[in-house]
Amino acid sequence: MEPALLLIVILFASFTQSVAGFGLGLVAMPFIAEPLGVQPSTSLIALIALITRIVLLIAYREAFNLQVVSRLTAASILALPIGVLVLQRLETGFVLALLGVVVSGYALYALLELRLPEIKHPRWAYGFGFISGLLSGAYNTGGPPVIMYGTSRNWKPAEFKSNLQGFGLVNSLLVIGLHFVAHNYTPEVIGHFFLTLPVVFVGLLAGILVARFINPWWFRRIVLVMLLITGLTLIF
Repeated sequence: MEPALLLIVILFASFTQSVAGFGLGLVAMPFIAEPLGVQPSTSLIALIALITRIVLLIAYREAFNLQVVSRLTAASILALPIGVLVLQRLETGFVLALLGVVVSGYALYALLELRLPEIKHPRWAYGFGFISGLLSGAYNTGGPPVIMYGTSRNWKPAEFKSNLQGFGLVNSLLVIGLHFVAHNYTPEVIGHFFLTLPVVFVGLLAGILVARFINPWWFRRIVLVMLLITGLTLIF
């Protein structure tokens, strides 16, 4: 893969992550998976995701809700081994398509501004975190349930971003640890990581600056559109 193209893709992916709070892999993987290979791309994105989450968590630290994130994280960690041992035995295409239908249906329903049930009780976090852990353990697709939880709770943009990064931070560390154990961090992957690191910071900074001019209504629309794209990707 041409270094210039890789830099452009990672720059835009980091910018998207900074503006919306998620989307790094959603943007980057379709462009880099084939030229770099799926496994090296996954390992690279895991490292970049860790950096983006740390930076955004620091940038939006004042809005971070430790209680909510701890509930989501605890339930997710509890469910991870169940996902690995149980859900992987099910037919992958069916489970991911079903998840895609739920996610895209939710996003469309919200985009049409139909009335959504507001989740008020904080204990719902355990349920959404548990489902996220199941999906992470089985298919590494644990993000949508937490995003749906955040939109249903009407998190403000800063709270949405900080909580999502805090929740994803533990997952990033676990994934990176697994990649190290599997010896997936080859000199080539590490080289790509250090090559892209400057544009990651540029993309994050640009996204933080742009996000200041996006009002909460538009922010919610951006999140829902990206959630819809995620759902359709899982279906097809």
